[in-house]
Amino acid sequence: MSHALKLGASVLALSLAAGSAMALDEEFYRQAGTEFAGVTLRGVTESTPPSNYVREVLAPRFEELTGIRVDIETTSWDQMYDKAIKDMEAGTGIYDMVYIEQDIVYAYLARDFLVDLTAALEARPELKAPDYDEGRLTSFADYFRGENGNLFGMPMEAFIKTYLYRTDLFDDPEHQAAFRERTGHDLAPATTHEEYTHIAEYFTEWGQANGGNLWGTTAQAHTGHPASWYEFFESVAPTFGVYDWGIDPENNYAASVENGGRMNSDEAKAALRWWLHLRDIAPPESVQSTWSEVATTFAAGRAAQGLVYGENAAWIASDANQSRVVGNVGVALPPLAEGVLAEVEAGEGYIGYYDGGAFGLPVTSTNQDAALLFMQFMAEEELQPDWAVAGSRITTTATYDDPQVQELNSQLGGYFDMMKDQGHLFAGAPAYPFHAQVREATAPIFYDILTGSIEPDAGLDQMAAKAEEELTDLGYRN
Repeated sequence: MSHALKLGASVLALSLAAGSAMALDEEFYRQAGTEFAGVTLRGVTESTPPSNYVREVLAPRFEELTGIRVDIETTSWDQMYDKAIKDMEAGTGIYDMVYIEQDIVYAYLARDFLVDLTAALEARPELKAPDYDEGRLTSFADYFRGENGNLFGMPMEAFIKTYLYRTDLFDDPEHQAAFRERTGHDLAPATTHEEYTHIAEYFTEWGQANGGNLWGTTAQAHTGHPASWYEFFESVAPTFGVYDWGIDPENNYAASVENGGRMNSDEAKAALRWWLHLRDIAPPESVQSTWSEVATTFAAGRAAQGLVYGENAAWIASDANQSRVVGNVGVALPPLAEGVLAEVEAGEGYIGYYDGGAFGLPVTSTNQDAALLFMQFMAEEELQPDWAVAGSRITTTATYDDPQVQELNSQLGGYFDMMKDQGHLFAGAPAYPFHAQVREATAPIFYDILTGSIEPDAGLDQMAAKAEEELTDLGYRN
């Protein structure tokens, strides 16, 4: 779930330079590649800054070293998912690498679509790079491990969905004085939903009275795209204390309050009403915004604050060719309901979405050994810092301390520090093999809520009932 942008020329130039950290063992890749002369690996992924980096920087360098060509097809999120799963279902072997988003990996594992990377390298030790070590990966890699603890996907991006705000607006003395006069409070990043609402209302009203080009918040509220469904269940509802979509796996996968779930709980209904109000005072494109448009809205300077996927943070904060708010981006934790942070710190929930993805090796690939080489190549320490700068992504622990990453971290208002030190407060999607089925079953009702065809509270009641119906049909509910 991300923003489709090509890497800027300046970033590409920087990325072609040698990184820091552990030096790449080029001779190993040259020797290992001789076995696969003439092989072309084909991969499909979403068009994101990290994926574009793979296509434009890593793939050419890998081919130079090994002679193995790597063709990376970057496309839209829905097309990427459709192409990958149809290839694996049909066993056609078109792709040797597929992008696996964190939230769908459990369904792929349940259907035995993916090669066990750990076991495959143990079976072919001569293909294991001397410096390759799964232990260097961040804990995000755990989302791509099977029940045996082995790795089934090589992480290539990881980021948190965080609260971005315009420091130039928040630090402006005139805004500070006007906001205090209006609310009785200092203008500062919101820690509660009420504070966030006050800030959003203030800047929307000010913007409409002063040219009409500024609003108080973003909203990922497309009326016919899964991005809005995800925005609510993975980013908004948890801040009100509704976790795992309101479904309780320990209670017969209940979703409705009547049966012990929380999808239509009072907290969920309050969360939805809060978010819908924000949508109504957000820029007009919000009703057609996915994760891509939210990022461009913020980068265009059209919103004072918003929840934005972290993979976009680097270019928003530092690339003047694409962003009008360079140097004016702050980062903070999302606003939270009372008691939520305490619950999360006690291990009982999470405050927002820890997103990202990996490249998986389909069992249908006819070039599995060559693909194993490229998977390891993506984890090489020398390659990580430039990749982090280009795509706001970190998948190895040493990357956090690299000088150029730390330099960008200061431009991002401490985003990488937050990811390193407070990333444990965020979480990926619940480990549901029925992820796509429940989303698709309930999304039409959600879209009807967004278009006003169904009243929000009644809509959540219908969604909870529909989720339980789908889970019963799938055999998860007794």
